[in-house]
Amino acid sequence: MARLRREAAEIRAAVGAYDSVYSDARRREEQSLTVIRGTRAISHALEAAVGGCADELITAQPGGGRSAELLREALGRSLPLLARGVRQRTLYQHSVRTHKPTLAYIRRVTAAGAEVRTLAEIFDRLIICDQDVAFIPTGEETADAAMEIRHPALIRYLTVMFERHWARAAPVGPSAGGQREAPVMDDLQRVILRAMVAGETDERIARRIGLSRRTVVAHIRRVSEHFDSSSRAQLGFLLASSGLLDVPDDGDGPCPGAADETALGEDQP
Repeated sequence: MARLRREAAEIRAAVGAYDSVYSDARRREEQSLTVIRGTRAISHALEAAVGGCADELITAQPGGGRSAELLREALGRSLPLLARGVRQRTLYQHSVRTHKPTLAYIRRVTAAGAEVRTLAEIFDRLIICDQDVAFIPTGEETADAAMEIRHPALIRYLTVMFERHWARAAPVGPSAGGQREAPVMDDLQRVILRAMVAGETDERIARRIGLSRRTVVAHIRRVSEHFDSSSRAQLGFLLASSGLLDVPDDGDGPCPGAADETALGEDQP
């Protein structure tokens, strides 16, 4: 018992010394992960980070078209940044190509030098300033909390993820807003149909790609007519067994029924 007590005392002394060194190091180092709560606090943190951006700002904005208020705030941040020569790249989803307010914003910033591309489906919201600080949401269901990241390894990981999506994305040109380009339509339909075959609901698919439920249903209905399918289950079986959805996301093969987008009208995310 005496030996065990001596060993326990030695262990406590060793842990105490380590704890002192660790606590001292933590006091000196910058906090690498910070949760910011409240829309006003998040807005202030973003304004400070973006306002101090000197080299490059990269952002990913899923969820379809943006509200007029958010677009005004974004424009107020972007134009001064671009005027200073900061490179700005933004990823949206294809659904913004028929959302007039967002398209108007895109035209303003691209005319000032920004670069904008779209994908059918992208990862969650992301903002990275100068490879120094990044912002991500803390969860899918809440918009009043964000994570501020200053850890170099995490920022590098997020940047690599962005670059891989950016390389596959389609640039938004001056003609965007009319009939969708065929590759964009193929990409959208492929994501919709893969999700349907996987058993996702129309509402869930619509949230993923930033379209209205009505538009998702219209896409599925046209493909169902193409296959002469009498039910959703039968369509899922026919698609899964046809091999059409095995084409890579950046492949050249068209999706069935990906013809006239104008039949759907404008999307309203």
